[in-house]
Amino acid sequence: MDEQNNTDKAREAAEEKLVNGAFQHLLDSYLETRHRKKVDLITKAFNFAKQAHKGVRRLSGEPYIMHPIEVAQIACSEMGLGSTSISAALLHDVVEDTDYTVEDIENIFGKKIAQIVDGLTKISGGIFGEKASAQAENFKKLLLTMSDDIRVILIKICDRLHNMRTLDSQPANKQYKIAGETLYIYAPLANRLGLNKIKTELENLSFKFEHPEEYKKIEDQLADTQASRETLFAEFTTPIREALDKMGIEYEIKARVKSPYSIWNKMQNKHVTFDQIYDILAVRIIFKPKKREEEVNECFNIYVAISQIYKSHPDRLRDWVNHPKANGYQALHVTLMSKQGRWIEVQIRSDRMDEIAEQGFAAHWKYKEGDEITEDDELNNWLRTIKEILDDPQPDAMDFLDAIKLNLFASEIFVFTPKGEIKTMPAGCTALDFAFQIHTFLGSHCIGAKVNHKLVPLSHKLQSGDQVEILTSNSQHVQPSWINFASTAKAKSKIQAILRREAKEIQKKGEEILNDFLQKHSLEPNSSIINKLCDFHEVQKPDMLFKALGDKTIILGDKDIDEITGKKKQGKGASWRKFVPFVGKDKKKGGDEKKQNYFTVKEGFNRKKPIYITDENISQFIFPTCCHPIPGDDALGFIDGMNHIEIHKRSCPVAAKLKAGFGNRILDAKWDMHKQLFFDATIELKGIDRIGILSDVTQVISEELNVNIHRVTLSCEEGIFDGTIELRIHDRDDVKNIVGKLKKIDGLQEITQIV
Repeated sequence: MDEQNNTDKAREAAEEKLVNGAFQHLLDSYLETRHRKKVDLITKAFNFAKQAHKGVRRLSGEPYIMHPIEVAQIACSEMGLGSTSISAALLHDVVEDTDYTVEDIENIFGKKIAQIVDGLTKISGGIFGEKASAQAENFKKLLLTMSDDIRVILIKICDRLHNMRTLDSQPANKQYKIAGETLYIYAPLANRLGLNKIKTELENLSFKFEHPEEYKKIEDQLADTQASRETLFAEFTTPIREALDKMGIEYEIKARVKSPYSIWNKMQNKHVTFDQIYDILAVRIIFKPKKREEEVNECFNIYVAISQIYKSHPDRLRDWVNHPKANGYQALHVTLMSKQGRWIEVQIRSDRMDEIAEQGFAAHWKYKEGDEITEDDELNNWLRTIKEILDDPQPDAMDFLDAIKLNLFASEIFVFTPKGEIKTMPAGCTALDFAFQIHTFLGSHCIGAKVNHKLVPLSHKLQSGDQVEILTSNSQHVQPSWINFASTAKAKSKIQAILRREAKEIQKKGEEILNDFLQKHSLEPNSSIINKLCDFHEVQKPDMLFKALGDKTIILGDKDIDEITGKKKQGKGASWRKFVPFVGKDKKKGGDEKKQNYFTVKEGFNRKKPIYITDENISQFIFPTCCHPIPGDDALGFIDGMNHIEIHKRSCPVAAKLKAGFGNRILDAKWDMHKQLFFDATIELKGIDRIGILSDVTQVISEELNVNIHRVTLSCEEGIFDGTIELRIHDRDDVKNIVGKLKKIDGLQEITQIV
């Protein structure tokens, strides 16, 4: 017994030392900044949180208080935030995980810290009931608080970064959920706030947990090619250094290597191999301007000097110096042809621009005295957009998330008003987006536009430098089709709000029509009757029935009365498919599918354990058409609305939304197949035409590899051929094997698997 007590005491002493050491490191980091030194407040927050989380451990086994300390450390060291943020970070889980309330925090630490902690506390139970995504609801709450104080979102990003750094201790299904949310929500947010370093780390960690093998492969390839990159960098920068030394500029030149996630993303989107990515290396010139007000001119002086050494690409000059990105990023990008025949991007920026590029908005206040944050105008514009969307929230939290994401990911163009004012708009935006950007009235009554004095339709896509004049008419009304060519979050949310308002009026009219119809037949409206009519007309919700009645797409008659009173059964129940999300297009064999023996998730099902897909049970899972997973793909399971399990690739765009929105329904899926079943795969070929090339291709596939060719489509133009081959294969290894063999055929230039 004494021995046990001694062991416990020794462990407690070691943990106490660990916790106090981590907190001391936080204080030391804080004291090195130029913030007002409110050490007492931070110490008080630490002692309070330590007491509140006493005895609680994380999954990794360490004391829980280590998590808030690490989050506060990130806020301090990696974002340069002050005492209010550090204290809020230390307290961020207290309300959620202990008996303390937001009121308690306010009484002890004041209103500002309490408001931030409240913004960071998850909502229990969604606003829109169980069907809505809890994660999207929490994100919505976060944004509501963020529009009052930006520090809420910054601390949330710190929290997420620490969770991602310690994700190893979580089960696989949790890893996919958290990594999916991170890629879908938090990495774009970090990017929009200019937190480039953090954005890159979040993307890489998400990639590492979702696709461990692919991640390791790219890491190994980067390591293997490091020596050749270093040689290229040294040879390329030597004459640049000589030129800059001659100009008397104080500078440093760094190599920027593309992150594993960016490389993988490019490989997926462009269907290329690692060897075909030429912009893995970029060069960064960071200089100290002689005079701060001259830094823009010095950027261009450096550009002129280096473009006399190397030829520059005429279409690849990006002037973010005079027109900073909305996240504050400033730099001059130029692409030069190296002596090795490779295009290399050079980023020219001052030391101040570099700090903003790495730390984003945090850098703006990093060295300001005190703890009060003054955001830049661009950030306020962005918050204003979010506020407008929040003023008119969509019924579905996932729609809301998509609307926010539209603005987060977009790169920017610059457009002029008729009076010459400059407006920053997302790339790919239309004249209609521009109209809504200026004013809702202008957008909702827009009939067309003049772009550079030429008449264009509402759907016309704008280019950087366009001058746009919006034409309106009082008789114009918002059309449902507008949603298809509006691309900004603001325009989409306004159009949807106006259409919803109009739809409500039509629904009301439909409800009145139904009530009159039932009254005429001496029936009282109730939920049973309405449900029968919904089933009979194959609509999912009463709202949809009322709308259809209101706009006369459904007209009630005698058959409806027969259905209600049960005199005559039509045998036409609601389609089973509409309860299954993302099933794709209706299939003719719908009836057969209904009888299919799908596996049903029952209460008590262990969601932490992986599900194994075998040759025997594969027919019990649903394989939607969005991503076509085959054995060997990184896969996950999703429990749909009918408690059946869908199988998706982890990289599938539909799965990305599911991970971010319905994380508690995600399962880890593993393949346990033994090459008994066949799956479809398509390989795309491109190359230089010659006699016998098709024969060589089919010989490799059919004879050498004994694979069944289902269909071949080839076309040839001016000596270049391209085409597709549809195959029946067992798994992903078969595809890799085929691609490897085809690469050896003379004349084949590009081979891509599109599965």
